[in-house]
Amino acid sequence: SPVPRCVPHLSQVSPSELRCHLRCLLPIPGVRTFSLEDFEVGRPLGKGKFGNVYLARERRSGFLVALKVLFKSQVEQEGVEHQLRREIEIQAHLRHPNVLRLYNYFHDRRRVFLILEFAPRGELYKELQRCRRLDATRTATLMEELADALLYCHGRKVIHRDIKPENLLLGLKGELKIADFGWSVHAPSLRRRTLCGTLDYLPPEMVEGGGHDEKVDLWCLGVLCYELLAGHPPFESPTAAETYKRITQVDLHFPPHLPPGARDLIERLLQRDPARRLGLRGSWGTPWVRGHSRRVLPPGHRPLTSDP
Repeated sequence: SPVPRCVPHLSQVSPSELRCHLRCLLPIPGVRTFSLEDFEVGRPLGKGKFGNVYLARERRSGFLVALKVLFKSQVEQEGVEHQLRREIEIQAHLRHPNVLRLYNYFHDRRRVFLILEFAPRGELYKELQRCRRLDATRTATLMEELADALLYCHGRKVIHRDIKPENLLLGLKGELKIADFGWSVHAPSLRRRTLCGTLDYLPPEMVEGGGHDEKVDLWCLGVLCYELLAGHPPFESPTAAETYKRITQVDLHFPPHLPPGARDLIERLLQRDPARRLGLRGSWGTPWVRGHSRRVLPPGHRPLTSDP
């Protein structure tokens, strides 16, 4: 296959190998080893806190990828080795047309390289910046794609926890790709107590320091829908303290141009009580999403949000 083979699940590695892998970021035995010489590295696609992302071509196959380059010293200095390991472990095993593929990884003395699917149209954030806000058709299409992808992730006990326009990429036809699984977690119990994610997208249960489950992603879905249509997050305030207060009180105000169907969807997702939030199948099935979405499915894909 021209696509670099994915890393195995860490449960397949012995405890001694796992300890070494986690401590030193060494390749796991039994997987094809890549090096920088295997790639023609092209233009930069983006910059991050710990390194850059480049367009690259695998020399043997000609396969285009995005090569994410992370500097070990910066990762260690910030104490985010665990996030990096989690990103590799989780994203490498997800297979969905609206989830960015992580094909493999390799490293040298100073850097870690993640071999990622190339999303030609870049970040959703940049589209939102360019357009200021999106129309009902574009927003509903993205909502359907995101709901289907999150349903897939939740079915595999993966909570993303950091859904936002900067972490959503766009494929060749504008289709959504969930990326950046650094904050995500594979939690068999689907309950966590850590505070993470982006301030504007944090749900009340995380702001208040309580336990949370996969329903945090439902809240993020509602915040994203609002931001795409309005051009700004719903609880945006001059200070972090004011933002926290508005989130905990669910102090929600709609611009007059938002259509009633979208308002209804957002209100049903942005419920203070996680148990009352509209589920992913319900989100996809609302008349507003069904009536406006123009999702184009890849060949052979049956959406998880469709009726049996």
